[in-house]
Amino acid sequence: MGKRVLVALVVATVALAMAPITASASVTTTTGSFDDGATYLIEVPGNWNGTLLLYSHGYVVPGSPNPAKDVGDPLTRAYLLNAGYALAGSSYATTGWALKEAFVDQIQTLGAFNDLYGKPARTIGWGHSLGGIITAGLLQRFPNRFDAALPMCGVVAGGVAVWNEGLDAEFVIKQLLAPNSNLQLVNVTWPGQSNLLTAESILAAAQATPQGRAKLALAAAVGDLPGWFASASAEPASTDYTTQEANQFAWISQVDGPFVFWLRGELEARAGGNPSWNTGVDYAAQLANSIDNAEVRALYAAAGLDLNADLATLAAAPRIAADPRAVRYLTRYIAFDGDLGGKPVLTIHTTGDGLVLNSDEEAYRSVVEDAGDAELLRQAFVHRAGHCTFTPAETIAALQALVSRLNTGVWTGQADPANLDNAATALGSTFNVAPPSYIDFEPAPFLRPFDLGDH
Repeated sequence: MGKRVLVALVVATVALAMAPITASASVTTTTGSFDDGATYLIEVPGNWNGTLLLYSHGYVVPGSPNPAKDVGDPLTRAYLLNAGYALAGSSYATTGWALKEAFVDQIQTLGAFNDLYGKPARTIGWGHSLGGIITAGLLQRFPNRFDAALPMCGVVAGGVAVWNEGLDAEFVIKQLLAPNSNLQLVNVTWPGQSNLLTAESILAAAQATPQGRAKLALAAAVGDLPGWFASASAEPASTDYTTQEANQFAWISQVDGPFVFWLRGELEARAGGNPSWNTGVDYAAQLANSIDNAEVRALYAAAGLDLNADLATLAAAPRIAADPRAVRYLTRYIAFDGDLGGKPVLTIHTTGDGLVLNSDEEAYRSVVEDAGDAELLRQAFVHRAGHCTFTPAETIAALQALVSRLNTGVWTGQADPANLDNAATALGSTFNVAPPSYIDFEPAPFLRPFDLGDH
């Protein structure tokens, strides 16, 4: 571990007075930095219960502020500190797809905690989004440093798989909407946003016509995008294809597009080339296996288009090969082997997440089952649109279920939807900023899995 420089050690009494919290705790807050420039944040309450929660934060767009974080939201922080949990997390040395740096800096943060406060009785890894894949990756790489893990809305299909999935959607968009454009699908110019601006123009023009909307639905289908976008709105009816497509367009244009048409360039710069490919991919088969198959067929029929003709166009289009060196990089940062190191893992995911799809959970479960660790894994789903749109109560209830599993050695239904909802409800109105919405749910199949068990 590199030399640590202590920047500040602040001892403060923090009044955690947000009802229904009735107690306050003296919290020791420590900040510092590592030789690679990453900073860390540690908070230890006076009533520390011996458990440390190591938080891994999500993706930070290059050029954006990148402070160290030790929890996802203030209400959850207040509850956990009051309950006696210590919190810690680092900034990572860089932004973007910073898994390489995160693995180093998060383990250094554990070392800093041990030096300052002693070794915890328990260490639980947890994190949101990119922090979810980092959490699962930390457990895979350093199983002896953790007692359990809670990846939330995590990219747990692994890096290779999710970027391949993004390429599939990109490929359909270019081949069917702008085959003669200069839109870059891979080897995206970095830095700069010109490619994203080109994509946004193509997407906006397509959304203006029934024919364009049908083709966008096909792009969404090969990426298995949900037809639900705003958490404040009800989920569209299963046959409301017009609304589903409008929501998919919102995901593609507002959320996913910046990643696949712009921030892909940041990843490629790290990896030393393009880590994605679609050689050998049958897009007719992808559509047949997609949750959006019926929507695409209905919209094509309504627009007077020949779906088979477009599928033939895709079949005939030249494929994209990956740079083997870049694939090796993204496999290392990271693909999964399913070995949980004997430690319990609970994942949570919203059903209507269009950035990190609920199908990631199917891919992760599959590789864990192949590794023989299915009894260690539980997966819970919140019926809500949006990426990582859990309430504090839903988050705390999931953590309580994981701690109960550690205490008892068995799951005994703690992670079942009804029990999670009951636990969330019991936390009161302060933490239930929306009604608890855990649901019995089967995630969609991940269309292009890639894991270490098969490669």
